[in-house]
This record gives sequence, C-alpha cells and structure tokens, in this order.
Amino acid sequence: MDAFYVSVELRRRPELRGLPVIVSGSGPRAVVTTASYEARRFGVGSAMPTSRARRLCPDAVLIAPDFGAYREASQAVMEVVRAAAGGPLQVIGLDEAYLDLSGMLSPRAAMRRLVAEIAARTGLHASVGIGPNKLVAKVASDAEKPRGFVALTAQQARERFAAAPPSLLPGIGPKTAERLQRIGIASIAALTAADRALLVTHFGPRGGPWLGERARFEDAAPVVFEPVARSESCERTFPVDVDDRGEQERILGELCALLSQRLARQGRYGRTVAIKVRLDDFTTVTRARTEPAPVVAGEQIAATARQLLRAYAPPRPVRLLGVKMAGFEAPAGTASASQLTLEL
Repeated sequence: MDAFYVSVELRRRPELRGLPVIVSGSGPRAVVTTASYEARRFGVGSAMPTSRARRLCPDAVLIAPDFGAYREASQAVMEVVRAAAGGPLQVIGLDEAYLDLSGMLSPRAAMRRLVAEIAARTGLHASVGIGPNKLVAKVASDAEKPRGFVALTAQQARERFAAAPPSLLPGIGPKTAERLQRIGIASIAALTAADRALLVTHFGPRGGPWLGERARFEDAAPVVFEPVARSESCERTFPVDVDDRGEQERILGELCALLSQRLARQGRYGRTVAIKVRLDDFTTVTRARTEPAPVVAGEQIAATARQLLRAYAPPRPVRLLGVKMAGFEAPAGTASASQLTLEL
C-alpha cells in the first residue's frame, strides 16, 4: 500500500491532499510513522525522529496515529486481496502481502484488476511488484511508488538496481551496509562481484553466501499461507524518562491490560510473559517467564510482568517499557504476521 497510514488519514481529511503530511506522535522522542510523498521530497522518512522531520519540513501537517483506523482499513484491503488470490497468500503487517501467481494464466492483468478493485472499494492505492521470487517482487513493488506496477526477472532486477546501495535489498540493514562499505562494497553490482571468500571472512559462513544470493536476487523462500502470530506485544516510549518504580509498574499494568484485551478478542491464551525495558542510555533488556498454564487476564499478565520488572530492578531511568505474550497453546483468530506489535 502507498503511504498507508497517511492515505487512511487523507480519506477522512481530503482537504490535506497535496500537502506534506506526517503521521507521528508529538512528544520529544516521537518518530515518524509514515510520511506523505509530498513530505518525502523534503527528506522525511519513516522511523526518523519527528523533531528532525519538522526541521526538514517545517510546513508539514502533523497527525497523531490512529492504529484502530489503520487496522480496520487493513482488514478491508486484505478482504479484497484474499478474494482475488488464486493461490497462497502471505500478509506482512497491515499494508503488504505476497501472492503466489504461478497458477494464474494472466497474472499481470489479474493484478491490475486487483489494484483497481482495492481503489474502488477502499479509496486506497497500492503498488505492485511481480517477479520470480519474493525478493524481486518486494524490490520491484518499491521501485516506482506511488501507484507503481513493475514486473522484472531476476536478471532485469540485477541490471536495474546494479548501482543502488546494498541497503536497498530487504534484510541488509544500516550496520551491514556500513560494514560492506568499509570493505569497499558500496553497490549491489559490487556485492554481486565480490569474492565469496572475502564475504565469508567478514560475515561468516552463512552470512557471506547469503549476501551474495541477495545481490543476485536469488530467493528460495516460498509464499506461505498466513501463519498465526507467534507473539503479540504492546510497548510505550516515554516523552520523559521514568525513574519512579511505582510509575513504571503502573504503566506496565496499562500495557498488560491493552495486551489482554487484544488476546481476549482473539480467544488466544499464552504461557510465556516477557517484558522489554530500554534505559535512558539505550541499553535494552528483556526478561521472560513461562507459566505452568496459559493466561489471558490482564491482572495475571501484569502480576508476572511486575515480578519480572522487580527482579531486574532497572538501574537507570527507563525510556521504554513493553510487554509480550508468546507460547500460545490455543490460538484462534486470523492474525496475519509472525509478530504483531502495537506501539503507543
């Protein structure tokens, strides 16, 4: 989907169309959730600190995120996609999905009809990438946004993106890209031509060959039917570090209540409760406990979470708290990603 959160907001605020719009919280530590393409022209991007985004684009319209509205819009979009899928469908988060088109006689025509149907039913727009594997399809879907429609072979992808940085490839993050840069590899073409032994030396016997496969746009991962989420979590980043233990426990209780409500709606019961604590120096610690029987009630989750927090006893003020449930024994519902996270 194209600038999904922003697009959902513009459906109910059409007067903002054509303006630089940023969906983000407003606190001092807020980050950009999504930016309209008008805002992106100023260099604004997802996960960027909102303070920096406002410096880059001082005239941007800032909108607080409404995750409930985004989930509803996602459900409407995915209903259209499921109806059109002729084979396996794998939904990734709220705004992205892979479809196996190998059984279709005219896959391009089918996908053009799907894009038109999504727009007609939801008022939202999508970009499509078609390729021989998920990697090519993913990169192609991002190549001409918004409303892009790109079909490539692996060879065509290698040629088209030869000069692009390795970070264009999903799975190659900033740290890996920086390490590649240090050994003289600054493009996908250079990574394709890199000596295998060199890559193994710097990235290990698994990482080195994997990087070469990514550069050649090789990907054997199948499109799999939607898995039930293995974990669900809620977390909150604070505008001001929280040092008071009682306040930390109170906030943790609120997060547990939110998580419990979501699990109850899905009819899901888990045994493993985990907490996530990020200190003011960005040290991040997780603690977990597996209970003898599945739990779903907010107070049950909160009791375990508080015990975990007390046992850890954060030595410094806390920047972020989170709680996660895993180890589901009786999953139900239609969760559509391997991990679902709600950020508040």
